Amino acid sequence: MKYSDKILKTPSSFIRNILKVTDAPDVISFAGGLPNPISFPIDEMQQSINHAIEANGPRLFQYSTTEGYLPLRQYIADKYKKDHGLDFDPEDILITTGSQQALSLISQVLLNKGDGVVMEEPGYLGAIQSFTLAEPEFYSVMLEEDGLNVDQLEQTLATNDNIKFIYTVPNFHNPTGITYSKEKREAVYNVVKNYDVVLIEDDPYGELRWSGEKLPYIGAGRLENSVLLGSFSKIVTPGMRLGYIVTKNKELMHHINTAKQATDLHTNIFSQMVIHDYLVNNDLAAHVSKIINLYETQAKAMLSAIAQYFPSSVKYTKPDGGMFVWVTLEEGTSALDVFNKAMEEKVAFVPGDPFYTTKTNVNTLRLNYTNSSPEVIEEGIKRLGKILYSVSAEKLTV
Repeated sequence: MKYSDKILKTPSSFIRNILKVTDAPDVISFAGGLPNPISFPIDEMQQSINHAIEANGPRLFQYSTTEGYLPLRQYIADKYKKDHGLDFDPEDILITTGSQQALSLISQVLLNKGDGVVMEEPGYLGAIQSFTLAEPEFYSVMLEEDGLNVDQLEQTLATNDNIKFIYTVPNFHNPTGITYSKEKREAVYNVVKNYDVVLIEDDPYGELRWSGEKLPYIGAGRLENSVLLGSFSKIVTPGMRLGYIVTKNKELMHHINTAKQATDLHTNIFSQMVIHDYLVNNDLAAHVSKIINLYETQAKAMLSAIAQYFPSSVKYTKPDGGMFVWVTLEEGTSALDVFNKAMEEKVAFVPGDPFYTTKTNVNTLRLNYTNSSPEVIEEGIKRLGKILYSVSAEKLTV
């Protein structure tokens, strides 16, 4: 069998693969970026399913428009106006099958083989995987504690005219958990505005903030080539796979719409109508507030356990929201080796390797806290701490 070069060059998702192993009931998993199932509004969704069927009848089961359900797109536009003061119209919004499809559509529309993509280092592995199918050239720009290294970004854009877009996760970044500061957002904007590139701001976690102030987007509302990506996966349900692309660039949206037609005709209309019914008939803000309180408790449990059980040489981020903590081990320590030892102790995480486009055998790793109770988190971190101390001891005796 002869396969395409692009599929052979695309890595299988490390996380999707290890989730098969970590599903075992005796494994403590900090691996997947999974919302906590106790946060799913199951009773309300049941009511919305019934109501959507009653209200829409056969339309709920028929083919629909590629752009997506108009009332849902209007809801999203109104929400951006209310929450961020941004003026979007429904035609600026296209409903996708999760944000992951949005990444795929954008790469289909913008990338030829060998075109440049600027990625945060480390960056979201789902984006790396999706973009790799288009066979681009990746340009990694170092992610600092408050966002991209602006000097490196400027240098990268100035010296590589094949770059088509920059991909960022500015709020509660995946995998690091950091948030771009207001000053860094402005600095990134002041660089990007001088180049003919698209700025993608992927924001699945932005509403999950428990500390600090809500910050404006980098490019939305002021960059012509601005693209926002949003999702209902982290605030309602991931299983319905509903995300969306937002851009006021009409030519870009036209091409995205064409790519969507060729890909799947349209996103599941049943899910769109049900989610819309849920959104307009329930207090979303109150629901999200419950999720935030839950995740804050879990995050604090993890940070407290790390402080207690990890060696002092280990560094880690302290997020103000979202779902992840990023851990940096001692220089020369392989997170993959630690992962293998951890699996023997029935605890899982994601080693840093999949989050880089070029580096391997790195000393970084990602921990997710949203899908475990505080008690389970403490036990898992305690096990990891023992392993890290033993690894440090081994290095001293070598």
